Amino acid sequence: MWEGVLPQVKGLGGADVWGRTNHRGEPVTLLEGPAFVAGAAAAGLLAPGTGGRMRAAALLAGAGSGLLGAYDDLAGSADSRGFKGHLGALARGEVTSGAVKILGIGATGLAAAAVAGPPASSRSAGTAAGLLDTLINGAIIAGSANLMNLFDLRPGRAIKVGLIAGTPLALSSSASAVVAAPLGAAAALLPEDLAERAMLGDTGSNALGALLGLAATRLGRGPRLAVLAGLAGLNAASEFVSFTKVIRETPVLNWVDMLGRRPPATPGPSPSVQVPPQAGPVSAGDGAVAGPAS
Repeated sequence: MWEGVLPQVKGLGGADVWGRTNHRGEPVTLLEGPAFVAGAAAAGLLAPGTGGRMRAAALLAGAGSGLLGAYDDLAGSADSRGFKGHLGALARGEVTSGAVKILGIGATGLAAAAVAGPPASSRSAGTAAGLLDTLINGAIIAGSANLMNLFDLRPGRAIKVGLIAGTPLALSSSASAVVAAPLGAAAALLPEDLAERAMLGDTGSNALGALLGLAATRLGRGPRLAVLAGLAGLNAASEFVSFTKVIRETPVLNWVDMLGRRPPATPGPSPSVQVPPQAGPVSAGDGAVAGPAS
């Protein structure tokens, strides 16, 4: 479906709206994001083994986070980055697209958690415990959505992280039905991502993270608190540490990150300026580089 629809969308002006330049400076489309949201939503509605409330929660978490991500993809700017940048701008009275997305995904996470209800292991608890479960689950969905977006900086990275994080959930009887749809849609789009023809963008990465977070809310309270602590720690660390640098400098992580990808671009030698002997010295004003390139 992706191969058939993509040329048609590009022909209707989609390339102008969704086209971007990747880390190599090459053109890439963000339409992979909407494709993931549509695929995960369709699979989630059709997959067996999921109750009505969970289907509704998955649709809300995936589509809601995807729409907020699309808003940031299409209307956002690079002037403010991260929680600190967007919330700092909000404190100054400037409403950035990132701040709208952060607050919107937080609200979407809580709403999806409320629709899904507590996991089976916590349903016999009282009202206060149920409210606590909803807050924990909403934070997991929102934190996972934001964290996955932070990995979408290199080809295939966010999908690989999603597949690695989702595999233990797929092996859990309580979360397997919820996680099947997003993992299937992500795996189907991985070749396009690795080939650097398309990327998830905020639309797809936020939706993928939110759906994995929703699956994690089906675990017991102890594992959920551990997941929440990990998400909070990694989201906080991202404000001070470059995940790309850490991955590049850690051999095992770098190997996984480069698996299936094109090799890194190697800068070629700077073209030398041939100056005829009779022409005299070339100055910078002549459009050439005066002196060796740094």
